[in-house]
Amino acid sequence: MPLYAIIATDRADSLADRLAARPAHLARLETLKNEGRLVLAGPFPAVDAVDPGPAGFSGSLIVAEFDGLDAAQSWADADPYRAADVYVSVVVKPFKHVLP
Repeated sequence: MPLYAIIATDRADSLADRLAARPAHLARLETLKNEGRLVLAGPFPAVDAVDPGPAGFSGSLIVAEFDGLDAAQSWADADPYRAADVYVSVVVKPFKHVLP
């Protein structure tokens, strides 16, 4: 199954909405993980720190297997962070895993 990168950018001051929608967002990622389709996922801290505190996050990256670009885009469009207006933009691209 091909891989796709989902690259999302948060809106400014999205931390409260991000935290509220996080359980539903993580549940979807757990499903991908349990299906063996998740390569990696995580947020981009808004500052150079593991825990950015009130600075929050500037976006997210997910790399996972999907049947095709349309399926990856549909999955990204249904993300709870989209419904909560955390993300101002989401780009979905085919991804080729080279290393490691």
